[in-house]
Amino acid sequence: MRRHGWSALALLAALAPAAHAASPASPVSPVSSSHVFLVQNSGWMDPFYSDPASQYKALVAEVVLAVTQPGDALVLAAFNQSLPGAPSPRALLATKVETEAPRRQVTQALAALQTAHKPGSATLADTDLGEAVGAAIDTALARQAGLVWLFTNNKNSPNNDQATAQRNREFYQLIHHGAAIRTALAFPLKMPVRAGRYSANGLMVYVFAIHEQGARQLDALLRSGRLQRVITEPPARLKPLDQDTVRLAPVKVDNAPGVAFSMTPDGSLRADIDAGATAPRAKIAWRLENAIYPYTISSATLAARSRLAGEDKPISLGRDSVRVLAPGQGQPLSSEMQLPVARLPGSWSLAAFKSAGSAYVLPGEIEVSLGEQKLELSQAFRQRMATLFPGDPLPDIFTPPSQVQGSRAVLPLDVRVHFGLGPLLALGGAMLALLAAVAATVLGLTRMRKVALTVEGEPRTMHSKAGMQTPIFDQAGNKVAELRSTLFGHTLTQLRDGAQVRLGH
Repeated sequence: MRRHGWSALALLAALAPAAHAASPASPVSPVSSSHVFLVQNSGWMDPFYSDPASQYKALVAEVVLAVTQPGDALVLAAFNQSLPGAPSPRALLATKVETEAPRRQVTQALAALQTAHKPGSATLADTDLGEAVGAAIDTALARQAGLVWLFTNNKNSPNNDQATAQRNREFYQLIHHGAAIRTALAFPLKMPVRAGRYSANGLMVYVFAIHEQGARQLDALLRSGRLQRVITEPPARLKPLDQDTVRLAPVKVDNAPGVAFSMTPDGSLRADIDAGATAPRAKIAWRLENAIYPYTISSATLAARSRLAGEDKPISLGRDSVRVLAPGQGQPLSSEMQLPVARLPGSWSLAAFKSAGSAYVLPGEIEVSLGEQKLELSQAFRQRMATLFPGDPLPDIFTPPSQVQGSRAVLPLDVRVHFGLGPLLALGGAMLALLAAVAATVLGLTRMRKVALTVEGEPRTMHSKAGMQTPIFDQAGNKVAELRSTLFGHTLTQLRDGAQVRLGH
């Protein structure tokens, strides 16, 4: 059984229980992230430690300090290859970041780190990249969400195995097929160093996002720009290669009457529709851009759909394929899309009344699918890698797995239906009329009214209100009739035979 050097310290499970309590699929917690920083110190790395001009430790320290924030848990560890009496990885620092990044602790932990030797021998230690990453995921992170950072010269040679190409393939199999790793990025950096018979031109910084929560944390970190203040090179994406490989940028829109398209500051597409628009349709000219550095999309089929208000409809594209699309480059793509009129709220709907004078928002999306996708490493990246890692077979194995033959990109779409004040004003008028009728009814029920009567030839005036029944007496005091009042007038009831009683004088 391989032995790892984590047991001498409190691991991330103890440092960040709040982060580890969440399941891999749970929403991103704003409280903390967990980071494991793996720093290679095997024999191949000797010039990075021995050359007085080396910036290796300084780079590691600045990355650690840039990407961690208060509340985050971190483990900083050195790794080579685990042997009896020399476990790997070996923890240098385990802490929880307080109000600010622990610069003094990080620099002190790195200051004493030197090139490792095999136990009881002058022979320099070998390297096992897969062992180090596996230990970080299984032990330091306890298989929970987090970010694993790997600083290496990219030479994977456990047991002094010179078949580094095969060992690198095994390492990339771990990356591409490891279910726990959701996102993998690589930063090839120039760093020329020399010491004795060893020299190097550069090193590689990897970051692996573990589980979906880790992937969201990495996305948030990249959006913040904190890492880019230390590493200015663009990241080479290793995984995933089936999502967001292209992006859509609207160039020109031919709007239909009553429809206007625009881009929001966050990159979403917005369609503003007048409530009376009968055929909200538009022709949109896009720029289809390759967003999957460092790969060239040598060929792929294209299809697009819109999803809105529960309706899934195809979008007509000007062409059905893309060829030789280099990283960061774009090609024109025309399209025509129809918005679902029948699914939009009517002018007299509840949504229209609630949104009168503003806009009723329907969230949706446009999806672009690439099928039969063939990716190849861009020539510019191959040349850069050959310069930084001369003789390294990496570019030949920096290719996507054969099963990645399709991808999709999603552009958020917000449809805003604008309703005028007419329906609201009409509803307000109706409400006022109803209130007036109710007021009139209440007044009619409560107001006393004069009623003119003639009893046995004698004119009289009585007072009554709706709902009252008032007896009428003759001069002798005998009841001769009853006056009944309603909202609509007065009537005489229970008239005694022979009595002379009538309404009016």
